Amino acid sequence: MAELFETIKIWFLSLGENYGVNPIIFGSIYVGAIPFFTLSIAWIVRSYKKGKSIILPSLSATFFFISAYLYLIIAGRNVPIWVYLVVIAMVVVGAYSTINKVRGKIEQAEFPADD
Repeated sequence: MAELFETIKIWFLSLGENYGVNPIIFGSIYVGAIPFFTLSIAWIVRSYKKGKSIILPSLSATFFFISAYLYLIIAGRNVPIWVYLVVIAMVVVGAYSTINKVRGKIEQAEFPADD
């Protein structure tokens, strides 16, 4: 089992070498953006409830949602086209999911459940 783990680790780290992307940096950006993305979603809901513009918080949420992939696009080299297609698909599915989640939170804020 240890050999399998070591083989996977070597393969994973070699991807970074092949494509000019440090997997540790990519993972750090990906995980590090989660709290900022969550705060941006809360900002959207709070702004909506107060009747303020949600453009800036939406841009913030979008930036943090795609930040790791921006690193891949900017720093990567010789990245196969299928990787870009997978990233685009992930962003589209993630955006759809996030929009539905935000709509649900806004609806909860507008119509609180009767106790």
